[in-house]
Amino acid sequence: MGAARLGVRNDIGSALRELRQAAGKEAKAVARGAAMAPSKLSRIETGKAKPTTIDVDRILTAIGVPDAVRAELVETARREATEAVAWRFLRRAGFHHHQDSIRAVEAETEVQRVFQPSCVPGLAQTPEYVRAVLAPKGLTPDVLARTTAARLERQSVLFEPRKSFHYLITESVLRWLIVPPAEMALQLDRITALSRLPNVNIGVVPLSARMTEVSSSSFIVYDSRLVIVEIPHAEISTADPKDVDLYLARFRRFEQVSLEGDAMREMLAHLRDEFLRQRETS
Repeated sequence: MGAARLGVRNDIGSALRELRQAAGKEAKAVARGAAMAPSKLSRIETGKAKPTTIDVDRILTAIGVPDAVRAELVETARREATEAVAWRFLRRAGFHHHQDSIRAVEAETEVQRVFQPSCVPGLAQTPEYVRAVLAPKGLTPDVLARTTAARLERQSVLFEPRKSFHYLITESVLRWLIVPPAEMALQLDRITALSRLPNVNIGVVPLSARMTEVSSSSFIVYDSRLVIVEIPHAEISTADPKDVDLYLARFRRFEQVSLEGDAMREMLAHLRDEFLRQRETS
């Protein structure tokens, strides 16, 4: 372990390679467990590619290192700066591959908190809504189909009872006609159905609520270890404890003014009826 700790200070890739070899695991097996190509793992281990905090977290999970070692290496990976990956680079690499990466993070997460002032959370989206969200990204028909399928496949995690999901959605998201009224009605039905799962809690921040701050960007908190923030041109990830605490506190403040349970479902039923009337008159 001493050699690995020395490697951390000088070369995180070498440290990861040493830990993998010490665990007696083949590179292909670790890459598969980390939901990345073996070539990418090789580039990370040889120092030809700089891993993100998400990469390091997934690799260490696949290796199966103790929590203390995992915390040290993730801390090292994020020490220099918070990471931002432009959407154009994700598009170039393949959005469906990015869905696989996020799915790997979700697999290791027990509590997920999502604040969404922009669109319905991905795991709650209907197929029509998924395609509407992805349409402006300029994907080829094949990549669009594969990315849609990958996102829908991710949704199975909602039915794992050991995990819990806490979603906060602004009312404006539920009124935004990114799909036709009839499809928005179906989308609201799906949110209502998911809200009845014992491990899923959905809150809606109403437009009538007295707010003390602006909604800002959407963000996802994975347990208390990682935050992903989505902005128009990039996805930002941080595992800095201070940053994570900031977003957790922000989530709780929005949660305090949200509608949940029957009150939330009553609001959704009202909005659904509005969309159905629009369909009938259009």
